[in-house]
Amino acid sequence: MRVVLAEDSVLLREGLVQLLRAEGVDVVAAVDDADALLRATAEHRPDLVLTDVRMPPTFTDEGLRAAIVVRSEHPGTAVLVLSQYVEERYAAELLGGRARGVGYLLKDRVGDVDEFVTTVHRVAAGGTAVDPEVVAQLLSRARRDDPLERLTPRELEVLQLMAEGRSNTAIAARLVVTDKAVEKHVSNIFAKLALPPDTEDHRRVLAVLRHLEAAARPGSPA
Repeated sequence: MRVVLAEDSVLLREGLVQLLRAEGVDVVAAVDDADALLRATAEHRPDLVLTDVRMPPTFTDEGLRAAIVVRSEHPGTAVLVLSQYVEERYAAELLGGRARGVGYLLKDRVGDVDEFVTTVHRVAAGGTAVDPEVVAQLLSRARRDDPLERLTPRELEVLQLMAEGRSNTAIAARLVVTDKAVEKHVSNIFAKLALPPDTEDHRRVLAVLRHLEAAARPGSPA
């Protein structure tokens, strides 16, 4: 797996490079700003771009906006955002597109190195990983008439766990319910969000991403 890494903190950047390379990941470029990220992506065509959100020159949302460009111009490249912040507007735009090969993790909530490396591989392979806190903040942007308003509190819990890429069995274990109960919740979620049947492996996460697309519309409450 070939990765382009963008992180302005030199200590964190070098630490991530060493961590990934120790796990057999080929870090083909490690840069410190969004422009360099876009150049490196165009040059190396990596399997995955791993980027921070806030980078030079303004330290606001350069990395996240660059990630959106990568998704648009290099559809074969997966994108994993690793940040301390949830930039709601552009996060919703990033996550509201294709449901494959995209992730958004919060640095302070990454508590296990092995799990992080597994997530990197999963996203690079076309999977999805969205921190529940990211989902929660973006859900708060929903319009009052959003279809998610139709979901019960338990269905919303299941939806957030789906966003982490968990299987029905894993969700059942987390919520201490039966697999059949989770299957019913998932079926209800798809019905209430008017999502048609799909054979894609990651269609489950599409339920979350479809909603996040609505959160990015102008006029949605912040």
